[in-house]
Amino acid sequence: MLKDLIKKNRSYRRFYEEKSITKKALTSLVDLARLSPSGKNLQPLKYFLSNDKKTNGIIFSNVAWAGYLKDWDGPVSSERPSAYIILLGDTNLTTNFGHDPGIACQSILLGAVEMELGGCIIGSIKRVELHKKLNLSDHLEIVLIIALGYPKEKVVIEKLLSDDIKYWREESGVHHVPKRSLDDLII
Repeated sequence: MLKDLIKKNRSYRRFYEEKSITKKALTSLVDLARLSPSGKNLQPLKYFLSNDKKTNGIIFSNVAWAGYLKDWDGPVSSERPSAYIILLGDTNLTTNFGHDPGIACQSILLGAVEMELGGCIIGSIKRVELHKKLNLSDHLEIVLIIALGYPKEKVVIEKLLSDDIKYWREESGVHHVPKRSLDDLII
């Protein structure tokens, strides 16, 4: 069952924007992150939740999508995420958040898949501008953003045939993600 969730947990970048996600659902996803391991048990992450069009628009305009898809500026207006979770590092607790953001993101995204949602971790962020526009406290640092919604695209895992690990998209919209074989990974 866990393997099935992991296989479904792809980086989705196109969504049914009109299908909303409740604050309750977002809060339950953050609760999964809260219960996850934290280095030194510092628990330095905080979370900003957005599920309204205005705030979603502010967030959307301050991120970049899919670095390997050079001719794609991100989802069109009807295919944008219906919610976001912004991971914030509390610098009053530490300035080194270690692996906590990755652990939290994986927990949130596995929970999202279980809810039949999809998501995408975004690290390409105009952090200074977004911090100002969301009026965040100075001690909170934007670490990562998770875009969430009901997936509108099909993402396919395929065998890596060469050393080219770049994902790509068919004209039909099917998104392909090459993965190294298990034999290539185990030393």
